[in-house]
Amino acid sequence: MKYMSGNELREAYLQFFAEKKGHLRLPSFSLIPQDDPTLLLIGAGMAPLKPFFTGKMKPPRTRVTTSQRCVRTGDIENVGRTARHQTFFEMLGNFSFGDYFKGEAIPWAWEFLTEVVELPKEKLWVTVYPDDDEAIEIWKSQPGFPQDHIVKMEDNFWEIGPGPCGPDSEIYIDLGEERGCGSPDCAVGCDCDRYLEIWNLVFTQYDKQEDGSYKNLAHKNIDTGCGLERLASVVQEKKTNFETDLLFPIIEYAAGVAGVTYGEDAEKDISLKVIADHARSMAIMIMDGILPSNEGRGYVLRRILRRAIRHGRMLGIKDKFLEGAVNAAVEIYRGAKDFEELVNKADYIKKVISLEEDRFAATLNQGMELLGAEIEKVKAAGKTALDGEVTFRLYDTFGFPWELTEEILHENGLELDKEGFDKAMDEQRTRARNARAENTRVAVPDLSSIDVSKLTVDEKATVAKVVAIWQDGKLVDEITDGQEAGVILTTTPFYAEGGGQVGDEGILTSELGHISVSNAKKLPDGTVYHVAYVEEGQLKVGDEVQIAVNKAQKLASARNHTATHLLQAALKRVVGDQISQAGSSVTPERLRFDFTNFEPVTAQQLADVEELVNNEILKGQDVEISHMSLEEAKEAGAMALFSEKYGDVVRVVKVPEFSMELCGGSHVANVGQIGMFKIVSESGVASGVRRIEAITGKAALDYANGKMAVLAEAAAKLKTKEEDVPAQIEKVQGEMKAMQKQLDEVAAMRDKADAAKLIAGLQEVNGVNVVCGKTNAGSMDELREVADMTSSKLDTPSVVVLACANAGKVNLVVKATKEANAKGIHAGKIIKEAAAVVGGGGGGRPDMAQAGGKNAEALPQAFDKAVEVIKAQLS
Repeated sequence: MKYMSGNELREAYLQFFAEKKGHLRLPSFSLIPQDDPTLLLIGAGMAPLKPFFTGKMKPPRTRVTTSQRCVRTGDIENVGRTARHQTFFEMLGNFSFGDYFKGEAIPWAWEFLTEVVELPKEKLWVTVYPDDDEAIEIWKSQPGFPQDHIVKMEDNFWEIGPGPCGPDSEIYIDLGEERGCGSPDCAVGCDCDRYLEIWNLVFTQYDKQEDGSYKNLAHKNIDTGCGLERLASVVQEKKTNFETDLLFPIIEYAAGVAGVTYGEDAEKDISLKVIADHARSMAIMIMDGILPSNEGRGYVLRRILRRAIRHGRMLGIKDKFLEGAVNAAVEIYRGAKDFEELVNKADYIKKVISLEEDRFAATLNQGMELLGAEIEKVKAAGKTALDGEVTFRLYDTFGFPWELTEEILHENGLELDKEGFDKAMDEQRTRARNARAENTRVAVPDLSSIDVSKLTVDEKATVAKVVAIWQDGKLVDEITDGQEAGVILTTTPFYAEGGGQVGDEGILTSELGHISVSNAKKLPDGTVYHVAYVEEGQLKVGDEVQIAVNKAQKLASARNHTATHLLQAALKRVVGDQISQAGSSVTPERLRFDFTNFEPVTAQQLADVEELVNNEILKGQDVEISHMSLEEAKEAGAMALFSEKYGDVVRVVKVPEFSMELCGGSHVANVGQIGMFKIVSESGVASGVRRIEAITGKAALDYANGKMAVLAEAAAKLKTKEEDVPAQIEKVQGEMKAMQKQLDEVAAMRDKADAAKLIAGLQEVNGVNVVCGKTNAGSMDELREVADMTSSKLDTPSVVVLACANAGKVNLVVKATKEANAKGIHAGKIIKEAAAVVGGGGGGRPDMAQAGGKNAEALPQAFDKAVEVIKAQLS
């Protein structure tokens, strides 16, 4: 057996199929699925190639090979506890779209494993579908194949409902009796680690019908998957995937930080393996453009990241440590073609992770406090378990892992209501499935029967014929009023949604129908379809329609899209070249531009950016659009998004001497058509990501006119010229300050007068001077001041009970001296009784208390009550 590193093994596989077997080598697709609402993340090698298998899109070649990045989290709890479970993994694959079949796929797999990787032939086993005699005979004919190493299994048939399906053949390697379970029945298919599946060959040869019957496919396909990490564990003779060079360097790093040794403690090893797996996953997910969030792909990333932090805590790591784990992951893949972005964006990835570590540190503390309070409640109630819904709320709302909750509960002699937690989790999953179902109702059906080569896009088109209509994923012949559907035309002038720009809107008019188009979208093969709603009449396949695109909206979108290019170029000049686009949205109403930057853009920088863009607009230069090779475009300096996939020929949009980008969107012919550019907001939207929203054209003009109208109204009310408004405001503010000073002086005089008047009504109760009365105070603060002033003028011991009424609201204050307190007076208890009389409540200390109420007419009775309580306290 030949030792190979993980990177060498990947390259050997791809070269074998590309150079020796005529396959087109494609780079790994992003983990973010393209045009597939049914998937959250790419979880299989064939997932990005589905359009080729279904016939919706013509493959670039009938033979393809890839090493596909994949993430699966369905059994994340098993990561670190078994030898093979991982969240991130690479799937090596070779695929045939109607080209070769079993007669080539099986011999090539055997050749690669036994001649390139040099696995011992006598240790290889295969499983086949019992009725697949063809596969059995092909396996037996391979040179050196052990004739008794074929196992028939009913499970060897791949299908997911109606559609393409077929038998498959799995390849296993016997790792030795010492890796087995010891059972005399141990054989291929046993759950132990002795027989390891390393490759699955799927022979797609049937089309399952709705009635359950099977028909032969006219074009048979091959879909294979070979786990890189599994194969690496074999050739490197490691017991688990985690000990291969694709993961172990991260384990070594984590062990060093934690001060532990791998292999000495099984529980600590689990945490080390979880950290290694999760650190690698999060780094590559961020590389592919995913950021932590509370939903969708971002939630998966956040969950993985926080699990890694928790396991770090379990190892005793208190400080931030994941940046170092990213460094270890980067070094693993340095030099690998599909991971160049991991190296290039390492600093960015570490910043995102660092910010999330900081955020979770606070969350972890908050979760601990909340859990502590819940534990006290459980103990006080005499219960033995924490309600599952509480655990789920901590998990779902605060990101507090349920495993940590369970561990802390055990330390306190309590149990976790796991059944209740699972129920709450299932309810959330049901909601998520329903949300995905909403998304899949608009799924595009199989359109392989349509000759897409005859479909065209023509901005000047005004007439076309209906080629196809579908609803709920099924082709239909017609739709009637009140129905929405996807519609394909022979030619279309609609710009299709893409590159952050919304699709065009418009109207289709047939002989018997009036149909509104709310959006246009593009299929993977470039076919444009329209989201159409029949407002009146009907629409049939074959109908001729008159087309009217909303030109005002189309031009508004073009203004905003070109302005987005100018904005990005201006930001790079003003803020710095370190910024890069993280997303955008272009609509007729406004543009939104997201970019990487770890601090807010200052007000002065925003002003400079806005001035730069408007100066460029005033130059009135033509926008140059050309087509060239991707390499030529890059050499010319055209900017491209790292997450985008580009063909050999690209469209370049250039504003001479200012900006140049790869873009398929619609643009103005001359920058002067933008008219005006105005930034309306700048904010943070995610870790290390800022957002600018701006408007152009008529929207910017309306915005400016609105501001001018407000200024004119302010000038009129201030009775001054518009240019003098700031000076007039300063003048008014000065006058208000002087007036407030006079009012304060008047209030002080009034307070003195109130105090003198109140003292005149003084009464003595068992040796304590008591003053009760209503004042003209305008607030609670002023009422307290009157109480302090009155108390200061009385001989001690004394008690002051005051009230004021404003706008139907009653305020009360009771102030008692220390000498009065010594005699038994308690201001808080006095005010509680008095406030109840006026329909309110309150309380306070023995020396000072305040309260509110609603019934000002009952104040005399409230004062009587206060005196009654004072007498009782002094008796």
